[in-house]
Amino acid sequence: MSTKPQKKIAIVGAGAAGMSCASTLSQHPDKFDIHLFDSAPYTGGQATSIPLDPRHGATWLNDGVQGGSPIFRHTFNFFQRYGYTPQPVQLQVSFGEGPDSFFTNIFPSPLVDRFSAEIQKLGRVLKWIKRLMPLLGLLPVKVILRLFRFTPEFGDKVVLPLIALFLGTGNQTPNVSSVLLERLFDDPQMKLWDYDPDMLLPNRPLMYTFPHLGDFYRDWVGDLRGKGVNVWLGMGVEVLRRDRKDGVDLRIVDPDGTSRDERFDELVLCIPADEAKKMLGKHATWKENYVLGGVKFYDDLTITHSDAEYFNSVFETRYKPELCGKASSGTRSEQISFAKQTPHSRKDGWEGFAPMYYTHSFDQAPRKIEMGFDCSNYQHQFREGLGENALPLEGDRHVYQTIFLNKQESGLWTWENIDKDKIIAEKWWHQFGHNWQHYTRVVPGMMFINGKNRTLFAGSWTMVNMHEIACISGIAAAFRLGAVYQPFDDFAEDCFAKYLLVCHGTRYRRAAETGG
Repeated sequence: MSTKPQKKIAIVGAGAAGMSCASTLSQHPDKFDIHLFDSAPYTGGQATSIPLDPRHGATWLNDGVQGGSPIFRHTFNFFQRYGYTPQPVQLQVSFGEGPDSFFTNIFPSPLVDRFSAEIQKLGRVLKWIKRLMPLLGLLPVKVILRLFRFTPEFGDKVVLPLIALFLGTGNQTPNVSSVLLERLFDDPQMKLWDYDPDMLLPNRPLMYTFPHLGDFYRDWVGDLRGKGVNVWLGMGVEVLRRDRKDGVDLRIVDPDGTSRDERFDELVLCIPADEAKKMLGKHATWKENYVLGGVKFYDDLTITHSDAEYFNSVFETRYKPELCGKASSGTRSEQISFAKQTPHSRKDGWEGFAPMYYTHSFDQAPRKIEMGFDCSNYQHQFREGLGENALPLEGDRHVYQTIFLNKQESGLWTWENIDKDKIIAEKWWHQFGHNWQHYTRVVPGMMFINGKNRTLFAGSWTMVNMHEIACISGIAAAFRLGAVYQPFDDFAEDCFAKYLLVCHGTRYRRAAETGG
């Protein structure tokens, strides 16, 4: 009785997508000989952790990916395999600066009162976007705002910051498809907010902060190595040839500059689209060039620091009477009473106004924003260090992140105002923008290049910039190569099936459908 030889698989990129792909393939050691490559000396991609001085109340910080919503089922499943548990947190946000620009999900503000009619109109527009999908859904947000005659100020101060912060679309938000706005309020797979015609954002949505990502990815890659996965870190990869019959020839370049050429049966590129396009080079097909070339990337700078004076000068970090709107209902009165409390810690967040996510706009460029995170308020390890009912740390013991968007617009950046002695880390990130062309060219085009020429593509850029999408994309690539998807949750299985259909053009059949 003869057995089929193992397929030799090259996975380039050891972030969430590449690790998920390798992990799924490793369930079939008799079928796959897996080689995982990354140019970095570590796994995890952007999901990294940095050490902190204990005076900050914790010894580590997740600095690239901090957390996610309850829909991150595949991400959480990988965590749980290795004994890691994401922690719940009730999210508080602070948009804008000053009474004319500020609003939050914690208490009413003068801005919300002033835009009461437009907030109610937004609720009606969300319904129209849903009814006339995809016609209205594919239109850029800036077009929807003009089409339904919203004032520019409402768009700039309310709608655009809301999308920018939660979907990572940054300064490209005016160009993103309006479907993303609708999904924030209505889609069960992406929904964060319960739309409210009075407050707009009436609730503190449940989010989860991630465990120590450096430790998690260390344990994950250690397990993969134990299962026979060949992990090559700090390695460069060049594509020499792709042949439908013979496979893919790659040149592997070691850190010392020496190289070797190897042939693989299949190639999975779990790297940003522009890097994949560059790696394929002259071997790319016109379809691959068209789809991969449609992804637009921007270079952003994240500065992790403890400069409270700077952070408090650009964001609204404390309750102030002048920021508060009218107590015109019982609900509003309760919200104001909650916000007035001196913040004190609880397991899933804070009692009192203690924002975690921030934005503010620039007067000279109202559609451009600066983003910030109060990591001490958001990430669970800081609250665990304080204990229940504790007051927050003050001054330079607090840890913040300020994100400066798009290097090409660095003339707007205020980064030089941060005290250099209080900077903990600086990192550049290569982020893609969810412009409307992304959903008319890239996402629908993926099924026409995935699996062709012995090459598959994975990464969050294939759909939405989320760690969860990266994980699903890697699992989907492994599934296309012949690995089995192991269901563990109905919602997760449904998300996987939808991704597989959209980005691979392949229908997933549940066990119930196949009689299994």
